[in-house]
Amino acid sequence: MPLPERTEQEMPVGTAKTLGDVLYAKPRNLPPEKEWTELVHRITARDQRALHALYERTHRIVFTLAVRITNNRETAEEVTVDVFHDVWRRAATYDAANGTVLGWIMNQARSRAIDRLRYEQRKKRVNDQPEDPVVDVLRDDAHEALAQRQEGNALRNALEALTPPEREAIETAFFSGLTHVEVAARLNQPLGTVKTRIRSGLGKLRDILAGSTKS
Repeated sequence: MPLPERTEQEMPVGTAKTLGDVLYAKPRNLPPEKEWTELVHRITARDQRALHALYERTHRIVFTLAVRITNNRETAEEVTVDVFHDVWRRAATYDAANGTVLGWIMNQARSRAIDRLRYEQRKKRVNDQPEDPVVDVLRDDAHEALAQRQEGNALRNALEALTPPEREAIETAFFSGLTHVEVAARLNQPLGTVKTRIRSGLGKLRDILAGSTKS
């Protein structure tokens, strides 16, 4: 599902200037609530077209709220993907007695964005240094090594040393040439989980392969 290139200008609620505008503004030409609940019921039945329809109606305002909370477009994009992944998985938990469908989605967006912001703040407190640039080098090296996996026992043994989720995420990403977002969608896992598995798996591969070249 493509994410928006623009935010406020294309928001269904008009031009929002504050967080309150995003949360409490009333979208123009809002469809009847019956249509919203019908989409959720169809999503519960695993109707992907219904999920796409709900995404088209709400992804811009979800993205805008995430940007305002996290102050980071890339993070907001990830939050938006995670929100609709949650909608797909948890549609059956929606209860109209607790509020509208849009309110339900926005509550999930707010919770996801705040959790992500707190996570990023904890990371900064633990390590004020920027991310080690060797990570990008490792990714490139691992990609090249995995592409040649049938050429030696060392790489096969290294892959076997990974946990099944790590191996699945890495193989899906590198062997299929997918982005992290596409891997998360294919594996039906949150984007943050997929990124963590790929990163931890690449680190293990690097250590194992480095050790094998020295021996």
